[in-house]
Amino acid sequence: MDDPRAGDLAPQPLARAHALPARWYCDPAVGEFERRAIFGRAWHLLAHASRLRGAGDHVVADCGGLPVIAVRGADGVVRAFHNVCRHRAGPIAQCDGLAAKSLRCRYHGWTYGLDGQLKSAPDMQSAEGFDVAGVRLPELAVREWQGLVFATADAANAIPFEDLVAGIAERIGARDGDELAGYGHHRHVAYDIACNWKAYVDNYLEGYHVPHVHPALNRMLDYRSYRTETARWHSLQWSPLESDPALYGDGEALYYWLWPNTMLNILPGRLQTNRVVPLAADRCRVEFDFYYPMHPADADAAADGDDALRARRDADRDFSDEVQLEDLRICEDVQRGLASGSYVAGRLNPLREGGVFHFQELLRAAYRDALA
Repeated sequence: MDDPRAGDLAPQPLARAHALPARWYCDPAVGEFERRAIFGRAWHLLAHASRLRGAGDHVVADCGGLPVIAVRGADGVVRAFHNVCRHRAGPIAQCDGLAAKSLRCRYHGWTYGLDGQLKSAPDMQSAEGFDVAGVRLPELAVREWQGLVFATADAANAIPFEDLVAGIAERIGARDGDELAGYGHHRHVAYDIACNWKAYVDNYLEGYHVPHVHPALNRMLDYRSYRTETARWHSLQWSPLESDPALYGDGEALYYWLWPNTMLNILPGRLQTNRVVPLAADRCRVEFDFYYPMHPADADAAADGDDALRARRDADRDFSDEVQLEDLRICEDVQRGLASGSYVAGRLNPLREGGVFHFQELLRAAYRDALA
């Protein structure tokens, strides 16, 4: 397939690398192209299993334009389905919920079991040859790892899930005896940002901007020791951490990015997940969920209204909101620059922007494959 953008996509060495040109962040046609080339075959983070504890508990998510619902069945298995009724495309669920006995379309009341099988369709008796037994919600492949539930709509063409997360559990275990599966959900917040989803991911993947954009975060991290490590399908940014004992204390800050749009921000006593959802060429939504260890001591303290525990979590919330608003503003400024017509792709910093280079090379490879 001939495409004028193909000249942007040759592989390049880090020492001589240029950033991806602005057209990939501004052209409305790129969004549909990426939906096929990237998101349709990607693994998407749906939720932590703590949000799906009981039968009928469910969460809804947008997976690169595909509406998805994940639900725990009566048999205890978590499944994910297209959140699109097979009648006339109504939503099976419009929000997260608990203990549903069935999945009922909000448009015309077609009702499905927790296994995705249609159970009833009101007033369809006169439809010749119609049989509820022949109707099911399309199902995604699901994997649960470290308590996190991922799904893909195209398991045949998705990368092996084990390759996506290879080595992460070992690195986390070396840092903290608590597996992420033992965490519990505490808070959800989302930001709609006037930038392309890739502009947000680019920004996440480098600490180069931290001294200039995040003054409080810069005081907490050791910028001189800030390092980026890349694997085949994910990258890690990490730094020694020095913070108030009432916030995180000492230790390490671990920032994992998983292809293409999932982030795991791991600090002592806290997991924060990000999902970056493309909405348009110049808009995305970033969804944050906060999780904390559910040790018996923590659970007892939370139940008793422990003031110190509540204060730590409030401080985490406030600090995170401050950092995210700083990122939001700079990403929107960058998007305006990309769309201005002024920008010509600049050189990447080999020392500080290895994560950006890694991401953009994966993008270039995905684009080349799709154009071929």
